[in-house]
Amino acid sequence: MSAKLGELIAEAGYAEMYGVELSAPAEEGKPAPFSTLLILQKFLRANQGQVNKASEQLLGALKWRKEFKPLQVMKQVFDKTKFQGLGYVTHLKNVPGSPNDEDIATFNVYGAVKDTKKTFGDLDEFIRWRVALMELTISSLSLSTTSTPIPDYTKGPDPHLAFQIHDYLRVSFLRQPPEVKAASQAAIKLFTAHYPETLSVKYFVNVPLVMQWMFGAMQVFMAKETVAKMQWMSYGEELHKYLGDGVGKAYGGQGPELEENSVTPSYEQQRSGDAVADAAAAKEMAI
Repeated sequence: MSAKLGELIAEAGYAEMYGVELSAPAEEGKPAPFSTLLILQKFLRANQGQVNKASEQLLGALKWRKEFKPLQVMKQVFDKTKFQGLGYVTHLKNVPGSPNDEDIATFNVYGAVKDTKKTFGDLDEFIRWRVALMELTISSLSLSTTSTPIPDYTKGPDPHLAFQIHDYLRVSFLRQPPEVKAASQAAIKLFTAHYPETLSVKYFVNVPLVMQWMFGAMQVFMAKETVAKMQWMSYGEELHKYLGDGVGKAYGGQGPELEENSVTPSYEQQRSGDAVADAAAAKEMAI
């Protein structure tokens, strides 16, 4: 795949991926730089080692990043009345079974949503916020500076992955507004296409038993690799069994609360006179 990299970069007109500036091998037969190889391994692992499929996905992701500018979106200031309290990126030490001394975990706290129309109604704004949270997660993985390699997908786990927690405390599964469904579908589509091999296990906490049963039935139609990365539980306090005592008390651990020990997108109280200007600035950033 390294041999094709120069062509892919030229075709995309863009070379940054996950905060790493991709670089083709300096000479034929020589390996690409270490950080570049990490990125290539992620795309290869996402495609079971199939070079053509991995190259196609990488090209699509590069083109998307050139257009969307996610590193700029990561620095965007969002309306805190819409998104504050909804997402956190934190560090956890001594996670059971992890090969790392410290791991990254992203929390999506859906119970923090006070007004679904306000948070999810502007789909473009929600996606930009969700991308900002993902880019903060990837930035915390330090892919551009690490010296730990990623093995071939058949020879061991990728140590450069984040855990993701979806907290549904006080969220109703019975009457999901259309704007919530649209936002969820759009996010899944985008992250599946452009953020392969960034997450290890997804933990769904505070999920009613009846919904766990329904999701369990749906697993028959899912790829086994996807199912292996999903863990459901009825109570948030159970999470410490999987992620250790470093999680907060709400999740059964002894660690600090999310608000005390996390990174989040930037927020600012939206003033009525600034709403149009901010929307125009965000649109201009995407051009």
